[in-house]
Amino acid sequence: MNSAYYCNHVLKNGLLPDIRRLSGNNFTFQQDGEPSHTSKHTVAFLQKSVPDFIEPSNWPPNSPDMNPVDYSIWGALQQLVYRQKIEDTDYLKQVLNSCWDMISQELINGAIDHAVI
Repeated sequence: MNSAYYCNHVLKNGLLPDIRRLSGNNFTFQQDGEPSHTSKHTVAFLQKSVPDFIEPSNWPPNSPDMNPVDYSIWGALQQLVYRQKIEDTDYLKQVLNSCWDMISQELINGAIDHAVI
């Protein structure tokens, strides 16, 4: 995935509207070291689009201890997705959406409750 696709489709038309719907502008945004996340284009987009964006130079190193909720939920989603035989990107998108819907709110709440803050 390149930076332009990431900014236009994933962030602008997907993730950021959902976050704003749930929390208004009361959120902090940080990403991992994926190249499309750290590109100059993406960083500039997020500096303009997100009220509290933590820039890559201030990101902690990759560690499950730093974000246990993310790793816990990602692991659950990964297990569900890997049960499917993915044949193309359209099917992958469909599987990701259906598997995400299978993750219970109880699992999410449990991951949050066990996070070390």
